Formats: sequence, C-alpha cells, structure tokens
Amino acid sequence: MIETIEAWAFEQGPVKSALTATIFTWLMTALGASIVFFFKTIRRSVFDTMLGFTGGVMIAASFWSLLTPALDYAKDIHPGFHWAPVAGGFLLGGLFIFLLDRLLPHLHINFSKSESEGIPTNWHKSTLLLLAITLHNIPEGLAIGMLFGTAALNLDQATLTAAIALTIGIGIQNLPEGMAVAMPLRRNGASRSKSFMFGQLSAMVEPVAGVIGALAVVYMKNVLPYALSFAAGAMIYVVVEEVIPETQRDKYTDLAVLGFMLGFTLMMVLDVGLG
Repeated sequence: MIETIEAWAFEQGPVKSALTATIFTWLMTALGASIVFFFKTIRRSVFDTMLGFTGGVMIAASFWSLLTPALDYAKDIHPGFHWAPVAGGFLLGGLFIFLLDRLLPHLHINFSKSESEGIPTNWHKSTLLLLAITLHNIPEGLAIGMLFGTAALNLDQATLTAAIALTIGIGIQNLPEGMAVAMPLRRNGASRSKSFMFGQLSAMVEPVAGVIGALAVVYMKNVLPYALSFAAGAMIYVVVEEVIPETQRDKYTDLAVLGFMLGFTLMMVLDVGLG
C-alpha cells in the first residue's frame, strides 16, 4: 500500500503531491466536522482527550519529522555549527505564529468572546473561532509541503514515506479539529449545515500552505534546515499557546494528558516505523 502511494507521489512531483496530501488532510477535517449531522453536543471529557491527542501528534511530528532531519541536513550545509540554523529557524517559526496571533483577530475554543485575541474587532464569534483554527492549520500545511519538497531533492534522510507518514498523522489529528470548530457552533444554535461549513473551512489554508512549503524547499535547497525547523517552531508554538491551555480549563486534564501520550506515540510509530 505504502509502496503504491510512494510510486504515485514520485510520478506527481513534490508540488502536486503536497497539494494532494493537504487536500486529504482538509477532507479529514471535513469528516470530523460532519459529526454535527448526527450529534448536537459532545462530552467535554471526549473533547479534551481529542485535543490532547492533537497536541501529541503535533509535538511528535515537530521532532521526528522536522527537527531531526533539519539537524541532519545542517551538518552538510553548515559543518561545525549545524545547531545554529535549526535553532534560528525554530525561533523564527514561533515568532511568525506569535505575530499572527497578535495581529489576526481570533477566539480559542471554549473561550468567551471577551477573551478574543488579536486586533479588536466586532466580528461574529463563529468567525473568530474559525480564524483561530485556521491559524492552527498553517504550520501543519507548511510541514507537509516541506517534507514532500525535501523528498524531491533525493537526499538520504528525506523519503516520500516520511512525508506520507506525516500526512497520515496530521490527517488523523484533523478529525478532532473539525469537531472542535463545528460542535461549539452547533451547540450555540447554528444550523447543521452552517456548523459543518465553518468546521471544514478551517482547514482550507492547508493546501495553500502545503504548496508554498514544497516550492520553498525545492527552489531554495540551502534554506532546508531553516525551513523544516521553522515549521517545527510554528507547530510547537500553536500547541503550547493554544491546544494545551484549552485542555486545562476543565476537570478532565488527566484524560487530555493520556490523549497527548497516545497521539505522540502514534505519530512516532508512523514516522519511525514507516519512514
């Protein structure tokens, strides 16, 4: 199965492969959002566990899929101080999301509208919630695109299998992300169709970010360590600033931690086992 997907991705090239992969993760978000057609509410314990799972996948992907290969590539490009471009790219990734977080109006899940962040605005709560998850999805799309672009360079440390493993992991964790947008809207009285529409829209940015990430790596090989660590820094910032705090607002913190451990383990197995 994996060999067939690899062969297909090789024929398509990095940009088309990245686009296809991120469309898949977008569809997984839509699948998660579709739960509003069957349920109006979801238990907070289940919700926190799924959010913890999402955080675990993102942290594991940041290390196994992005930072580790970034350090390997930096040894060839910057021998003697290979840690420097990786550290710099990592910090820049976090700074990038920090600036977006300060500028883009958005509202985290289960927060009241008075707790919205970014530039003050009168936008509707559902719009602010959508923008929060959209911000969350930018580094995921970049990471997938960069790995497919890296694989196209035919370097020993980069394989299509690793990119496919990351796509599977991000796709799985996008299921609860779709629910995370759609369910609160449905619970607050929005129609099923509107809740679903907003839920799946949150991941539309992933194909765009995926194509940008693939193009950046393919045409600028020397920035590879910076690019991969940039995506890692962006993802870890999102987890620490957004995902983890949201799991700690209720009494199900232990379940959230168990979900985190499960997500981390799954992504590690996918990356190491397949890649």
